[in-house]
Amino acid sequence: MDCTSSSCGGSDHRQIEENKPLLAEMSAPEGGKMGAVSCRRSLQQFNGMRYKLLQEGDIQVCVIRHPRTFLSKILTSKFLRRWEPHHLSLADNSLTSATPTGYMENCISYSAIEDVQLLSWENAPKYCLQLTIPGGTVLLQAANSYLRDQWFHSLQWKKKIYKYKKVLSNPNRWEVVLKEIRTLVDMALTSPLQDDSIHQAPLEIVSKLLSENIHLTTLEHESIIVAISPLLENNHPPPDLCEFFCKHCRERPRSMVVIEVFTPVVQRILKHNMIYWMSFTGLDTSFYLLVDFGNHLHLQDFGKCPRLRLFTQEYILALNELNAGMEVVNKFIHSMHGPTANCPHPRVLPNLVAVCLAAIYSCYEEFINSRDNSPSLKEIRNGCQQQCDRKPNIPMRLLHTNPDLVSQEVTSTESRHKSVIVTSNEILVEVERNNTVNQKLKANSGNDSEPNLIDCLLISPTCSTISIELSPQAERVLGCYVEILKMLSDYDDWRPALASLLQPIPFPKEALAHETFTKELKYVIQRFAEDPRQEVHSCLLSVRAGKDGWFQLYSPGGVACDDDGELFASMVRVCNNVHILMGSCYKTKKFLLSLAENKLGPCMLLALRGNQTMVEILCLMLEYNIIENNDTQLQIISTLESTDVGKRMYEQLCDRQRELKELQRKGGPTRLTLPSKSTDADLARLLSSGSFGNLENLSLAFTNVTSACAEQLIKLPSLKQLNLWSTQFGDAGLRVLSEHLTTLQVLNLCETPVTDAGLLALSSMKSLCSLNMNSTKLSADTYEDLKAKLPNLKEVDVRYTEAW
Repeated sequence: MDCTSSSCGGSDHRQIEENKPLLAEMSAPEGGKMGAVSCRRSLQQFNGMRYKLLQEGDIQVCVIRHPRTFLSKILTSKFLRRWEPHHLSLADNSLTSATPTGYMENCISYSAIEDVQLLSWENAPKYCLQLTIPGGTVLLQAANSYLRDQWFHSLQWKKKIYKYKKVLSNPNRWEVVLKEIRTLVDMALTSPLQDDSIHQAPLEIVSKLLSENIHLTTLEHESIIVAISPLLENNHPPPDLCEFFCKHCRERPRSMVVIEVFTPVVQRILKHNMIYWMSFTGLDTSFYLLVDFGNHLHLQDFGKCPRLRLFTQEYILALNELNAGMEVVNKFIHSMHGPTANCPHPRVLPNLVAVCLAAIYSCYEEFINSRDNSPSLKEIRNGCQQQCDRKPNIPMRLLHTNPDLVSQEVTSTESRHKSVIVTSNEILVEVERNNTVNQKLKANSGNDSEPNLIDCLLISPTCSTISIELSPQAERVLGCYVEILKMLSDYDDWRPALASLLQPIPFPKEALAHETFTKELKYVIQRFAEDPRQEVHSCLLSVRAGKDGWFQLYSPGGVACDDDGELFASMVRVCNNVHILMGSCYKTKKFLLSLAENKLGPCMLLALRGNQTMVEILCLMLEYNIIENNDTQLQIISTLESTDVGKRMYEQLCDRQRELKELQRKGGPTRLTLPSKSTDADLARLLSSGSFGNLENLSLAFTNVTSACAEQLIKLPSLKQLNLWSTQFGDAGLRVLSEHLTTLQVLNLCETPVTDAGLLALSSMKSLCSLNMNSTKLSADTYEDLKAKLPNLKEVDVRYTEAW
């Protein structure tokens, strides 16, 4: 039986694309011709029996030591030979027995086997194989014809693979090597053995060859890719081969090999990989963003070969380098989705998202690997100082009469930082909670304090900020993969799953502090907000209570907000409308309560600027009795009355609830906190909308007010405590205050641009008992002068000044 004739053909499920012959034209004349032949040979089919590759098994063994010409006479004789049962193993380089005695005392190397043939007796047919070795013959007798053929094809395969490993381990002439590679590929395609290793073994041999011979020309690159392309149609490339493909994508992104050979490979990777998504713990505690997704996020192929993901990344970047750029990438994404309304491949979306996350992470890897003490998002956006450079905390004695201001001062040393690049060599990224300040306020203020209305801020802004500047290559990578996320969000059937995958905010905090990234990603969040399905826009909220989500990040004061809250208002409108349409008063109140606890400041600021959605939200808070503190209720009423639309809706509300008018008749609030990002115009609009004659405590901390607001502040006759921490309130404003607010007792000027010229004017405010000049341009002489002229001054903070 002729082994070559019995094993001719290729796999019946293999089909070649119409454009594959084009691959031949892209290589050199000789290499192209061979590539075309290789592609045509993959069309051959094997119509006979299929066998599983044997690794070991039981079989009868007989060894005959004789000249080869006498073999037929011995077999036809009536003398019975002695057979030994053995359990043989087909190792990588030899045939060995589990019991090395008798005939199989020594293993038989594949290199010593000269020929393998099927053999039968004339008088009594036996299911035998004949292995020709130097000085004799080894006979293997199986139980039936199927097992005999299985042993035959398995031995043939092991022998040939062993030969190709040796031949391709020491290449001399690359034209000969290329020919051997094509022969090896043809052998794999025409083998009757049906096993994963049949196609993987040639790929691994070529992969090892490429890893040991890195100095190859472009022509040799493309010739090898063309030669092995038939095997890639239904098999993933091994790690070293992936690295070879990545190199080719980087060096020759416009090569037609990328389009014609790599496209079906990447499509198969995305369609047939299975990704396991870990449950991220959210933005405000910590989450795991893995550089090597293969270690934890992928159960199958990415886990075995994480370079598959790298190859997919490089392939997409190569598409982006073409003349059409993102248009080609868009067509590729559309081909992965399919022409129907619903994508038939459930693994494509999570695989694409995993690739995007890894690529985006790599853009900020330089910053992440150099991060030292894991600062918060706000610290990165506003500038930070390394732990070793930070000045030690000093016990605070300032403003004990106002617990809110004391707690804010306690965090001042944590918020003062210099501009420096953030570093860490850990993959575990820990993100601080956005409501850290709010928790400290509640912990120090007791049960009688009003809710904090600026909890959206982490720390105070500083004058110097970090500008995260990426390299040109990183900018291109970031732009490409953010655009892909935008494309994914445009598909209605993918949007729910995409929203769920992005709900834990699986991005490094450097990316969230990068304005370019958050600005581009806003399109995706807007698509989520506009989607009427609850399972989509509900993913804008945090994963669980106490965590921050996209809703918090894009709210006014959040690190990603750059539109004065327009996107935030859109998210609030959709969520609130859905709760109302669902007819559930409980869910509506729960949503409003969440806003009141976490985002009341941004809501009031937008309502103060005339946003109708936020006006409706504030009216609903009053109607459902969400706000219990009287001062806060009065502040909301004043905010509503500051605009025409708010005044109209508030009057309609009062018609339904007369007790609100009664509340307003009792007088204005005694305590007031302006929302973060408020301006001088916002303050003027608010103070002109109602009565604030009873106002004693006003906090403008972290707002955008300037010295111009002093004209409004002097209209508050009962004001005793004023917090201007981290504002742009300057010397001109201090002069105005010193002339009119002579009864002011507590003043916080921490991190304001005031100088000696304005601070000297405070000497006329004899009622001052607490003064914070931390991080100002105070000189020692001015400090001594103020102490001499302010007899009631008991508590003062001059840290980080010349007087310290």
